[in-house]
Amino acid sequence: MVIKVFLASSSGSTAIKKKQQDVVGFLEALKVDYTQLDIACNEENRMWMRQNVPEEKKPTNGIPLPPQIFNEENYCGDYDTFFDAKEDNSVYAFLGLPPPPGSKEAEQADKVHIVENGNHAEETNAEGNLVDSIEVPVEERNGHAHGEEELQQAADDEEAEGGEEEEVTEGETADAEETAGDEAPAEEEDVETVEETEDIARVEEEEGQEEADDDREEEALQSEEEEELRQLEDEEEAEVQEDEEEDLEETQEEEAE
Repeated sequence: MVIKVFLASSSGSTAIKKKQQDVVGFLEALKVDYTQLDIACNEENRMWMRQNVPEEKKPTNGIPLPPQIFNEENYCGDYDTFFDAKEDNSVYAFLGLPPPPGSKEAEQADKVHIVENGNHAEETNAEGNLVDSIEVPVEERNGHAHGEEELQQAADDEEAEGGEEEEVTEGETADAEETAGDEAPAEEEDVETVEETEDIARVEEEEGQEEADDDREEEALQSEEEEELRQLEDEEEAEVQEDEEEDLEETQEEEAE
């Protein structure tokens, strides 16, 4: 299986160049065999890429931008889906390749396999029957544990009857101490509540700033992608116009002859 990465070598978009370098660099770091196919210098590569990207994966204008990734004839995804797979440690699954032994992705797959199959160790006795892995004390197996528990329970009952009055007095004293002590921490709880509110407000403000920065960066990338798309469309229109002019010149020369 060969991984195909469709790139634009002469792209004027900084965002597209960065995405292409990110994909290629990460594949090389993983030592994944791949082939680069240039759509800027090879019209066949460009047409093949556009025809084989699924319709539901194409942008609204219908023209997919590089980089686009395939496993042989099977479509893997674009840069956004590749980035998500990289963040989730699932690049091999994204590429349709088995993860190498010892990798994080292989370890995660093993854990999922164990959980799904309910793989728990069980022990058997000499006759091949399943035995409980929980050890039972010798006294309980011999029937002595229950007798000792009954004697202990009788002794506890006698002590409980003689100490009821002391427990009532101690309970009343404890309730009074708890009532007196509950009033003091109230102010401390109020201070902690104010601090927590301030911390929450600060975190929300920081998150809002991060979201604003992400939105600005996304708008910049989108503008660069739109500019790249316009350049590609201009190049196609120029090629079509040039072909039409050549056809017209040939027609005029034939008429002149």
